[in-house]
Amino acid sequence: MGADREGSAGRRPMRALAYAVCGVVLLAGCASMPDSGDLRGVDSTPRQDTQVRVFAIPPQDNAQPSDIVSGFLEALTSDDPNYSTARQYLTKAASQTWKPGLSSTVLADGPGIDPNRLGSREGPDDLSFALTGTRVAKVDEQQAYSPAGGPYDAPVHLTRDKKTKQWRIDRLPQGVVMGKSDFQRNYMSVNKYYFASNAAAGTTPQPAPVADPVYVRRRVDPMTQMVRSLLNGPTNWLDHVVRTSFPTGTALKNGVTTLTPDDQNKLTVPLNEKAARVGQGQCNEMAAQLLFTLQNLTPAVDQVELQSGKSRLCSLREDRADTVAARGSVQPPGYLYFIDSKNRLVRIAAGSNSTKAEPVTGALGEGDKELRSVAVSRDEDTAAAVAGDGKELYVASLVSDSSLGDPVLTSHGKSGQNDRLTAPSWDASGNLWVADRDPDNPRLLLLDQGKGEPLVVKIPELDGRIQDVRVAADGVRIALVVAKGSKKSLLIGRIERRQEAGEDRPTVSVLGLHSATPELEDVTAMSWAGDSRLVVVGREQGGLQTMRYAQVDGSTPEGPAPAALSGIKEITAAESDRLPLVAYSEDGIVRLPSGAQWQKVTDGVAPVYPG
Repeated sequence: MGADREGSAGRRPMRALAYAVCGVVLLAGCASMPDSGDLRGVDSTPRQDTQVRVFAIPPQDNAQPSDIVSGFLEALTSDDPNYSTARQYLTKAASQTWKPGLSSTVLADGPGIDPNRLGSREGPDDLSFALTGTRVAKVDEQQAYSPAGGPYDAPVHLTRDKKTKQWRIDRLPQGVVMGKSDFQRNYMSVNKYYFASNAAAGTTPQPAPVADPVYVRRRVDPMTQMVRSLLNGPTNWLDHVVRTSFPTGTALKNGVTTLTPDDQNKLTVPLNEKAARVGQGQCNEMAAQLLFTLQNLTPAVDQVELQSGKSRLCSLREDRADTVAARGSVQPPGYLYFIDSKNRLVRIAAGSNSTKAEPVTGALGEGDKELRSVAVSRDEDTAAAVAGDGKELYVASLVSDSSLGDPVLTSHGKSGQNDRLTAPSWDASGNLWVADRDPDNPRLLLLDQGKGEPLVVKIPELDGRIQDVRVAADGVRIALVVAKGSKKSLLIGRIERRQEAGEDRPTVSVLGLHSATPELEDVTAMSWAGDSRLVVVGREQGGLQTMRYAQVDGSTPEGPAPAALSGIKEITAAESDRLPLVAYSEDGIVRLPSGAQWQKVTDGVAPVYPG
């Protein structure tokens, strides 16, 4: 069923890892390199089935220095929870100081050895050289992912024990390093959940859960990893705008090493004394955080019970979690909306196979005003629409026959539609966001409840001009397409609010901007498609238009990309992946049902789900 992996010509394969599938053990090789002369790269382990368990093999007696290094690098890709086998390749002192959990560096290929960087021997029992490669990403101590680039260059030193005559590594970089394929096999992205702080989201009847994606080792008890990560608090990037309901210092009870749900899918979580005095409401919020965090793990968790000492604090079932905290829309979208050929705002029941749309109630459904783009509030009671010339923004009711009234915002951009207002976007608190692309006065604007004097949002890190805006339902994160020169990038920022003394209105800023699609240089359309996922249409350098999913941290989520479709100008997605993607393309309004191909709905432009 398996064979030693072949190295480059002239390299002797050695046994490095054992793969176990349903009790069958497969041996995999790794390249052996001489300890002098022309050294070559250490190949990354070929992509394996994600259900395959990988076990490290300890060093062989009298192994050459190159075998020690290659064996150690292979052991880093195993499912050994504490890297105990990898540590056998280190001296005792190096093992005590090495911290594998400090970071994970991801390289395009497996770490290689530069043949021109071999250091001369300091003596017969010492050898040093450099690990090299091209950086792709880094996962930090908080398990947060961030894209990276540039060369990787790290020294490694080996020594030979004077008594045992065995070579071991005595100096090495902190953390672990591996190729991209090994990283994809070993790690998975999971959302942990916190609540939007009042300063970030305003006053809401229920706290708004905010996803904080982290990467955990796929087959090293991910459930316990995620509970510990949740208790440790949010990642640095998100910490400014969220809160946790777990009291400071809360951790698993001393001695608890693993958590497993029972045969009723109930997970009991024993906490330390820091959680002993929480009230019922706070405890329910803690349990909701856990349920949201663990929902996509296997085995499933349908109920969480929290304990402290010998006391039961509270218990919450998954079907009751939404009564504690409202994720995304308060309710699933009722309709898909778009502008038809008669300039009317029309709608089709969300998820319906119908191709017949009906005009909405109110002025926007009458077709008296030429419209260019639209956004519907998440309660589906109100819509905001940009006029056909891009200059004026109107807000109108969808539940009454009131007139359109005066515009709530007017752009003074002179040269055309692309220098005026972007499509608007609503958050779950009823706030309306839009960018004015006027070259003489470009601004990101916020209208509280879609009315009143627009508030100018500060973006000190912005380098370019905003072309598109989509705010997350939680009101904490915002996606911006930003143009600079010929490049249009998708950036994610966090929304911070600060109430200054003596000021009637808060100062609102977008900070922490970072790219969600570093490999794309021309983003043409995007939409939120989940708690931490977006669907993006764009081009790589010199490439054709492509469509893909992207995580807010810049990583690529697992699973297939949407079916390709050319000529897409706009796209919309719902928080639930049970509803189809909908786009405006050269064929009109089209949708992508699950497991099917793109289908034309009707003629029209600017399709949107609420938000």
